[in-house]
Amino acid sequence: MNEEEIPDKNIFMMCEALNCDALTELPASYSIRSCRPDELGIWKMMPFDDADSAKEYEGFMSNYFTTTYSGKEELFFAKTLFVCDRQNKPIATCLDWKAYDEFNTIQWFKVLKKYEGQGIGRALLSIIMQRLEMCDYPVYLHTQPSSFRAIKLYSDFGFSLLSGDNFGIRKNDLDECLPILEKFMPKKYFQKLRIINVPKEFEDMVNKYDTNQF
Repeated sequence: MNEEEIPDKNIFMMCEALNCDALTELPASYSIRSCRPDELGIWKMMPFDDADSAKEYEGFMSNYFTTTYSGKEELFFAKTLFVCDRQNKPIATCLDWKAYDEFNTIQWFKVLKKYEGQGIGRALLSIIMQRLEMCDYPVYLHTQPSSFRAIKLYSDFGFSLLSGDNFGIRKNDLDECLPILEKFMPKKYFQKLRIINVPKEFEDMVNKYDTNQF
């Protein structure tokens, strides 16, 4: 299996407290701002590495936006951050969001491929995580094994992998994903991953819903 062949599986993570040692600042050549309403199309394309994939999933992104953020568009645009280059072009994005109005999540974390490896993602996640108060924890996220580099970063910030079966309408594929992560992550990073039991209150909350909001 090469990186392009990694299957699309579900991984869930939880952070009970921020590891402040992971924090860093944005490189000086970049700036950060909120997404503007006229940039919704740009945001919908950000998760994908090529135009064909972005076009293929355009309907999915539109449906997700409607399901999750409808009626709260102003809050969405305020919370959705863009890291921009010197030309004010968005090259990374992320937001924190209270899914189902019940628990806090990190969503749509993405750095465009050509900008990876410059510390942009760590700096962006630092900004997002520092916006949260102690009472906002625990914080959850959903990811996939192809995002093994981001999983290492999440782990640095204090996120642990969640065990468990189904979360809402999605199956937790952690057992299937661990061998994939072990294959693609450097050994020292894989060995630092933590696995914890899913809190029952979280499991009960998310299992009430038949839509995905994180």
